[in-house]
Amino acid sequence: MIKELKEKKCRPCEGEVEPLQGEELREMAKQLSEGWQIVEEHHIKKTYEFDDFRKALDFTNRVGEVAEEEGHHPDIFLTWGKVEIKIFTHNIDGLTENDFILAAKADQER
Repeated sequence: MIKELKEKKCRPCEGEVEPLQGEELREMAKQLSEGWQIVEEHHIKKTYEFDDFRKALDFTNRVGEVAEEEGHHPDIFLTWGKVEIKIFTHNIDGLTENDFILAAKADQER
């Protein structure tokens, strides 16, 4: 049985893997919830909308805690009522399974 992304743990990446591309990348993206976009096969991003700044800030902090637990850190942009999350594996300047794991866990914090 394949473990759902949100149940997996990010594994340290020291740059020894090739970035996901093509069909492999698209298949991984199918496991994410609606709203995630693959950008130039380099990163994934999603914008979450909230009723006010406080809710957006609280979400940002929850995602930050998950990122710390996973040891994998997204770029987060916070503004009134919106949070944009951009994820990629910096060590390889592309996408790995870790990025999709973190994306699935971010959705859980919503």
